[in-house]
Amino acid sequence: MSFDAIYKRLYRRAFLFTKSYVHDEFVAEDIASEALIKLWEQTKEQEISCPEAFLLTILKNKSLDYLKHEAIKKDSLKELETIYTEELNLHISLLESCVPKEVFTTEIQTIVQQTIAHFPEQTSRIFVMSQYEDKSNKEIAEALGLSVKSIEYHITKVLKALRFSLKDYLS
Repeated sequence: MSFDAIYKRLYRRAFLFTKSYVHDEFVAEDIASEALIKLWEQTKEQEISCPEAFLLTILKNKSLDYLKHEAIKKDSLKELETIYTEELNLHISLLESCVPKEVFTTEIQTIVQQTIAHFPEQTSRIFVMSQYEDKSNKEIAEALGLSVKSIEYHITKVLKALRFSLKDYLS
């Protein structure tokens, strides 16, 4: 029997049978075509008394293989989705618990201390009195025997340096 004869006689039924289980026309076409080729190859090697039953067996096995493979894929996708969801929830909780002020406070304090340390002792002392001891420029000037303008000059120098050092942290 020729392949064309087998194809014309059995393809439609093979396709519809397969499609009723796999629910995908392209897959059903592939399985039906592969099964018909296998049937034809077997008919060349030996006499098949009931080609329809043989074809049905081939279609059943190929459809089962496809469906089992799809089930494995779906299980794997579910597992990946679960992992992704857990990772996403972890990222969300980490971001929700993140307090930028706390994260940057230590880093900013280190930068401030390093910047102040680069100045002469008197400039550093004036800045510390102004910013950390909350003394007015007039109080600092009186304590150190300097003019208020001199105090402003020293503070301005340090503030300018800090603006540069902290540029990545300032908006």
